[in-house]
Amino acid sequence: MRIVSYFYQGATRGGILHEDSVFDLEELLIAAGRHATSSVREFLATSGDGLDELSMGIAALIAQRPEAFVGALDTMSLTTPITDPGKVLCIGLNYKDHVAETGRALPEHPDVFVKFASTLIGPDAEIQGADITDNLDFEGEVAVVIGRRAHRVSEHDALQHVAGLAPLNDITARDLQYRGTQWTAGKAVDSSTPWGPAIVTLDEVGDPQTLELSTRVNGVELQRSNTRHQIFTIARIVSYLSSFLALEPGDVIATGTPQGIGAKRIPPIWLQPGDTVEVHVDRLGLLSNEVARV
Repeated sequence: MRIVSYFYQGATRGGILHEDSVFDLEELLIAAGRHATSSVREFLATSGDGLDELSMGIAALIAQRPEAFVGALDTMSLTTPITDPGKVLCIGLNYKDHVAETGRALPEHPDVFVKFASTLIGPDAEIQGADITDNLDFEGEVAVVIGRRAHRVSEHDALQHVAGLAPLNDITARDLQYRGTQWTAGKAVDSSTPWGPAIVTLDEVGDPQTLELSTRVNGVELQRSNTRHQIFTIARIVSYLSSFLALEPGDVIATGTPQGIGAKRIPPIWLQPGDTVEVHVDRLGLLSNEVARV
């Protein structure tokens, strides 16, 4: 099942992407006899423990509720899959090749930093930040979305608390990032971090440690790796984060980028206004955004 959010008559509503068409989430939940809501975060809070069952029956619900049809995907305006996450947590230095290109030692524990909901944008939205930095960089990643509250969960049980995954681009203002010892300034530029287009539930993803990831700028591939090369698996990350804070439905976790970032190339490659950045993850889809012109 692919969960999206879309703009409709000046408001944002949750939807399900099925065979290149978008169907209204609230209408399908009514058909399923579940708690009906147009909010994806509320949907996960009330139905996050039953996503597999809903996913298996989605085609029947669509047939049962034709009024749920909203439009073909290519006619829709999608926003961030979750517009109001409570937390946006990020893992740095989580691929061995990326750690090597930074010249750092391998971490013993996940390196955690945060973003804010105000940084997130959806597919096709313009990446902001080129007006305040000349060192705008790309980082193709896999994002995790929490579906069930996770507090002090074991690594063995961690994936039971994950709703699904999505592509994410951890755009970073490198000059702001390296002005101090904390990374927040470089990572929290408003409207700079695309993710989506959809949250793909784990029943469709399969093993999350077998996903091929690539990043292209203006059609040129600059990053390629596979989640099997992560130092800390997705299950380990969820378990670790839950050991000191409660993860709630709708929380987003960016799981780190592989080697190939612009800052470590000779000469560096910085994103320019008008550049198109694409992050593709097998079984999750393509995220494509243009850098806003200043």
